[in-house]
Amino acid sequence: MYGGGVMIRFMLRFVGLIGIALAFILLVYDGANWIENKVARPTTIEWVWNQTSAKAPQDVLRPLVAPLGNWLWDPVLLYFLAAPAALVLAILGAVLMLLGRKKRPLIGYGRDR
Repeated sequence: MYGGGVMIRFMLRFVGLIGIALAFILLVYDGANWIENKVARPTTIEWVWNQTSAKAPQDVLRPLVAPLGNWLWDPVLLYFLAAPAALVLAILGAVLMLLGRKKRPLIGYGRDR
């Protein structure tokens, strides 16, 4: 009755919606910190990782990227860890929701193919 892609699309949309909701929560958190401290400092991925995990991101990621070379660690992953978490979650959530969107019905002559 239903194709196998229905559940996968639902999960992509659901995880994307969770990502966008978390981005909004972090945006409100950053705004409250800005109002309280009078300093606009966004919450970074590294700070979120340090608050939610027992191991630091350097301890986990550096051994994973060491075989690929040091060039991946310094410009790429350190830049990613310093990125605003709200922005990264919003982009990731939007991409997941686009990947999980429902297919448009074909209209016109496109149905014959």
